[in-house]
Amino acid sequence: MKNNRIMKEKSMVKEDDFSKVANKVSIITMVQNVVLSVFKLLAGIFANSNAMICDAIHSASDVFSTIVVIIGVKLASKESDKEHPYGHERLECVAAILLAMVLFITGLEIGVQAFKDIIKGNYGNLETPGKLALVAAIVSIITKEVMYWYTRYHAKKIDSSALMADAWHHRSDALSSIGAFIGIGGAMLGAPVMDAIASLVIFAFIIKVAFDIFKDAMDKMVDHSCDEDTEKEMYHNIMNHEQVMDIDLLQTRIFGNKIYVDVEIQVNGSYTLQEAHKIAEEVHENIEHNFPKVKHIMVHVNPAK
Repeated sequence: MKNNRIMKEKSMVKEDDFSKVANKVSIITMVQNVVLSVFKLLAGIFANSNAMICDAIHSASDVFSTIVVIIGVKLASKESDKEHPYGHERLECVAAILLAMVLFITGLEIGVQAFKDIIKGNYGNLETPGKLALVAAIVSIITKEVMYWYTRYHAKKIDSSALMADAWHHRSDALSSIGAFIGIGGAMLGAPVMDAIASLVIFAFIIKVAFDIFKDAMDKMVDHSCDEDTEKEMYHNIMNHEQVMDIDLLQTRIFGNKIYVDVEIQVNGSYTLQEAHKIAEEVHENIEHNFPKVKHIMVHVNPAK
């Protein structure tokens, strides 16, 4: 009972850290997005750049994405209850799926507009943007790339699929700003078609990222097994116990950002129930200690054949 209480306390600390880190990153990036959106909007208006105004709207959409992340992480961090004995981690995957859909729609809009511009080929009536729009594009590229790496670092640290999806949304905004930069520069040099061509390339990249995020979140929603390397490490870790003679079954499933494990081990058939139970407890505690993402492991003991 004491060991179970200690493990539960450790788990609660980790959940608190997960929530605090995710919320801190989300709030910082949300404030940055608001400031950046206002700056790009003003630059677009005063420099007569439709591309920059559209890019400002794109940055503003990131505020919505970050709000989704905050809500998703808050719900996923709730403790287990009677109705949800396995926890709420999968709610974070729902947030990641929503963000992947937002990312897909964003990329689709960029691609459709770029395709229409290329088909129409009407560039004669476009007003040449000012240098302020070019400066705003450079500031946006640098800022959003920094936000991408900052968010990505913490997403990997706490293994948050929703936060990782938000990081890629920042990257998509940086790519959008690159498209705006090329378009503005091209218009200033007399070749506005460069904006549409660059946007098509960005569209393909964003759609690919949206698909990867969606696939990762869905894998965590449908009890997908761990990667092969992790399962091999678990196998060798269990077999290192001197009284475990063999493993009859080792199954893993991903539940949100956590792992559930079912294992059947073989021990000497002459052991008493108390001795076999002690071995099972040692295997259980060893796995949870060496694999922090494991939330629960069920150990079943079989007599050696």
